[in-house]
Amino acid sequence: MLFRFCNEAQVGDYVVFPSKSDRMVNIGEITGSYEYDPSQTEYARARSVKWLKRVPRKTFDQGPLYEIGSAMTFFSVKNYADYFLSALEDDFTNVANSKEDKTIEVTADEIIERTKDFVLRELSRNLKGFELEYFVANLFQAMGYRTTVSAQGGDSGIDITAYKDELPPRILVQVKSQDDNIKESTIQSLKGAMREGDYGVFVTLSDYTKNAKKYLESVPIIRGINGLELVDLILKYYDKLDAKYRKIVPLKMVYIPVPQEE
Repeated sequence: MLFRFCNEAQVGDYVVFPSKSDRMVNIGEITGSYEYDPSQTEYARARSVKWLKRVPRKTFDQGPLYEIGSAMTFFSVKNYADYFLSALEDDFTNVANSKEDKTIEVTADEIIERTKDFVLRELSRNLKGFELEYFVANLFQAMGYRTTVSAQGGDSGIDITAYKDELPPRILVQVKSQDDNIKESTIQSLKGAMREGDYGVFVTLSDYTKNAKKYLESVPIIRGINGLELVDLILKYYDKLDAKYRKIVPLKMVYIPVPQEE
């Protein structure tokens, strides 16, 4: 980002700056080359800008606001570049919001998918092996189950034992953090550790091979949960997870506009 700020941005380029403090979108034009002032403690690197217009955020459609709301500090506006240039026109406030923004649904879906990618990435990066077992046990607790994590290295294929209440059935859980898809033989090892009346749950950050999926369909007492299904459960019960896990996967609940159903 710093390289682009110093070298790629040129005099005459337009700048869009969303100001959160006053909820205004500022549009300007770069008028000077890159400068470095070591006497400035906070913003030593700067470029002069002629600000052309300040527009309230509420004037813009939701799609453009999503694009300039990127977590990156300095980036190129691509999808809505022409839209922001049209905001410099005098009659912009008369045409904005004139019809339903068809990009809202697409943008909302992108945010959801990015969130799921983020959760899976942080789980893979921070909770490998035995640590993931404790996390899944905590997730089951958030769902209302009592859980016990097996001793490391002595679980005979069982990582977590869970009960819904004081009575059976017993639920045996196996957890895998490997990147490769789970094979049928791996699930069969869980089946072999189950007694009559038990139910099984297999949890993986990846997915299942074609044969493994067929096996799960043929054995209804074992439920397979892949990475995306695990993320859905995490998002559903996130506020009930232990604080240490919410710190590992930091998320903030927000409301996203969606198109009205016809």
